[in-house]
Parts: sequence; C-alpha cells; structure tokens
Amino acid sequence: MKNNKKILSGILSLLMLLTAGGFSANAAETRTDVKVRDPFVLEYNGTYYMYGTGLQWPGYGCTKSTDLKNWSVPFGVFTPAEDYDGIGDWWAPECHYFNGSFYLFATYKSAASGKRGVAVFRADSPEGPFTQISDGHITPKQADAIDGTLFVDENGEPWMVYVGEWTSNNDGIGNMMLAKLSDDLTHFVSEPRLLFRADAPLWAKGSITDGPFLYRTKEGRLLMLWSNSDENGYCVGIAYSSNGRIDGKWVQQPTVLYGGSKKAPDGGHGMIFTGENGELLLSVHSPNGSTENLPTTAVFAELEDIGCTVILKENSNFFSRLFYMVYYKIADLLHAFLPVC
Repeated sequence: MKNNKKILSGILSLLMLLTAGGFSANAAETRTDVKVRDPFVLEYNGTYYMYGTGLQWPGYGCTKSTDLKNWSVPFGVFTPAEDYDGIGDWWAPECHYFNGSFYLFATYKSAASGKRGVAVFRADSPEGPFTQISDGHITPKQADAIDGTLFVDENGEPWMVYVGEWTSNNDGIGNMMLAKLSDDLTHFVSEPRLLFRADAPLWAKGSITDGPFLYRTKEGRLLMLWSNSDENGYCVGIAYSSNGRIDGKWVQQPTVLYGGSKKAPDGGHGMIFTGENGELLLSVHSPNGSTENLPTTAVFAELEDIGCTVILKENSNFFSRLFYMVYYKIADLLHAFLPVC
C-alpha cells in the first residue's frame, strides 16, 4: 500500500516537468500587525473575529476587525478559573458557528493527565464568554493531541480532525486523526482512525501534522490544508480525499500551497475564509520563528479556487492551472484502478 502511494505520487509529480510554469510557495500577501500564531478567522455579521495562540495566556483570546486591516486590542473569550485543569499550552483556538451556537475547539495541557488535548467550549456570541462543554479533553486522554478542527459532512453530521502528536508516538512521526462527534459536540461517537502520517508527502522533511483545515472546492473536491516542514521550513500542504468524503483515503498533492524560500520567510498553520469582496483568503502565521526584526504575525494571501484544488492567486497562470487540471484527471483515473488510493 505504502509503495503504491509513493508510485502514484512519483508519477503525478513528473507532470511538473511537462507544465513548467513555476510553483513559488510564497506569494503577494498582507502582513497584519497582529502578533499571533495559528490565526483562525471567523466572519459573522460583517465583523471578522481572529482567534489564535498568544492573544490571551492563560486561556484564549480574540481580536476583531471590520476591514481586515485595523484590528482591536485582543480580549479574552475564555479565562480559566484557578482550579481549572489546564496548566499551559493554550494553543490554536478555532471558533465555528454550528446549529445556532459558537463553538471553540482549543488545545491545553491537563494537570490531571500531563498530556495536551483538545476541548470544546460553547458560547452564544463569537466574543464569548465560552464555557467548556466537553468532559476535559475530547481527544484520547492518554496521549498528546492538538489542533482539533470541526468538519460538517454532506449529511449535516459533525466530525473532528485532529493531530495525534508526534510526542506520543513511538516512531516520533505525527499522525492526522479523525473521529465522529456527537450532535452536541461534547464527545466522540466513533473510535479515532488514522488518516495519514507526517511523512506521507514526498516534500515532507519534518515529522509534524499541524493545523488541519477542511475545504470543499467549487467542483466538490474535499481538500485538507495542513502543515509540516519542507526544505524551506514550515509550510502548508494539501491532501485530498479520493472519494470526496471525510472518511475517504487521503492523498498528498506533490507541491505545497504556501511556504518559505531563500527570499521569503516560511509560514503555516493555514485556514481559508472569505474576504470583504468575496475573495478567497488563506490565513497563516509567518515566520514560524519570531525575530525582533520580523515578529510572527497573521498573514493573508489571496487564493484561487480552480475547481480541482486551490492555488495562490499570485501563482495562477496557464501553466499552473494546466498542471493541476492534468494532475487531477490522471489522479482520478488512478484512484479508480488502485484501491489503496
């Protein structure tokens, strides 16, 4: 199975030689002044709410804007009580609107277990205050798990994709995991299953599986943005479901969506949202390593949905669109004949 997947990726990667238009990972972008990691943007009633690591500590914070340029002073949306189980690693809060309420999926380190995990919080407003509704970590309590994200399938049923962190795996390789959620999002109703490992793509040089985010293209293809490292540092890759469903087989695109270069800083932990004028925007933090001269901030880059996948608007040209059109035509044919794909 593993060898066949590598053969598939190798064959499809050769297409880049036939459609040599260039795939620069870093593009024209807007660097905000919000110092944050793992930025997640939710638009609600004309206001953009940005959540992320470092906007409040301990707990989780948010900043808001009406124009994606001028952001408010960060404010808390969840402040832990003195006897709360969380003792650190207040990471990657995401806010999702689901069935009339706002839900925060966020990571913290537990005093009881000593492990990192994802918990679920609920509020009536995107500004909180949020109340925890899961019984501690919703992820398995005996292992480190981070970066939970919500996905609602074609039947309106909720799922969580999350990271089985490399720190709890014997081989030191991170996993991308999936479990079905209860309708009230308080607990898993299925056993977690492995979607893929950090070393699945040919471009991967690291062992992490950060920041999953699900997006369905205008032609219906289900994509997952996620982060690892390539030869230029932290980056955002894309995996896609071969059958278009969340529980399908996940295959890695041979090129990264966003990353660094010799002339540009790296960045990752990406998600997608819609801007003021209907434009599709990628949100990442960049650079991954903050410096005094270039602190880590939220960065936005415009995307183009070309039906089979998304690409940076800056990289959109005849050759890049042709590459992905041919790539997916061949990939879909191969998936029909190779059951492991």
